[in-house]
Amino acid sequence: MKKNTYKLGNNKRFFLCCGFLFLIIQISGCAKNKSELQSSNDGKKIEQTKVSEEGKQKENPKQMNPEIEKLGKVLESMSDRCKDAIPNGSPEEFLEDLKKVLAVEKTFPSDDLSLYFLIDKKHSVSENYVPKNLVKLEKNNFYVINKKDIYLRDDVEIALREMAAGAKADGVTLDVSSTYRSYAYQKNLFDYWVKVDGLEEAERESARPGTSQHQLGVAIDFGSIDDDYDTTPGGKWMYQHAADYGWSLSFPKGYEDVTGYRWECWHFRYIGIEACKFQKKWFGNVQQFMLEFIDAWKNYPAL
Repeated sequence: MKKNTYKLGNNKRFFLCCGFLFLIIQISGCAKNKSELQSSNDGKKIEQTKVSEEGKQKENPKQMNPEIEKLGKVLESMSDRCKDAIPNGSPEEFLEDLKKVLAVEKTFPSDDLSLYFLIDKKHSVSENYVPKNLVKLEKNNFYVINKKDIYLRDDVEIALREMAAGAKADGVTLDVSSTYRSYAYQKNLFDYWVKVDGLEEAERESARPGTSQHQLGVAIDFGSIDDDYDTTPGGKWMYQHAADYGWSLSFPKGYEDVTGYRWECWHFRYIGIEACKFQKKWFGNVQQFMLEFIDAWKNYPAL
């Protein structure tokens, strides 16, 4: 996918990731005068020998915007693949978009984990964690329930109804197959797949207990839970419209080395509309990259 380019005035470009970090270091007076920046969109390497005299002169480190400095350091801590996914752009614009995402977070229920909570193979919750305000999914006119006794956080169920209503308006009925899973349920599920496929293969397809998005009560497996889902009417609609309602594909194709799981075209997590926009604009539309960045930003020591 071709990366989007965001330009500053006078057609000067900042480069988030390697290029942008180079400028941050130059401004801080800590870098060498010569550095090779990341590939531009046309695939050519750009070599910068010095900061130009037009608006890129060295500044006093004391005058540096602390948020831009923090952004540079947080981006520097991200994986190389995450850095490569971030397009050329203005750090000020990036920060403005980030502030919108964090402002929305303040409206989330304060008695439970954030909808941006990072949970993966390296970040977990305890066996005692149960989402607050779980609601049982009941038969309704918005979506189909494929299993009995399944639950979601109440705010996520509301978001599901809104999305399902949008799908209905387009002549598509969404079917819900798996939602909240307790720690014990996930343990039994993981152990089952280990017996069936062996540990190595099970690790690609099932989360260990405490590391599943399903335990947060914010994720749904839709449809038949197989690789054909994206070819069904529901899957096609989800791929085209889910983000408009705040739902994000968790495990995209070609990112197993990033997420730890093979492609799951049926697994979507609710993160909210603003976060979906942020993910698409700045992180190659990869949920894992965005959630890792937000986690690093929120946990980075104060400057």
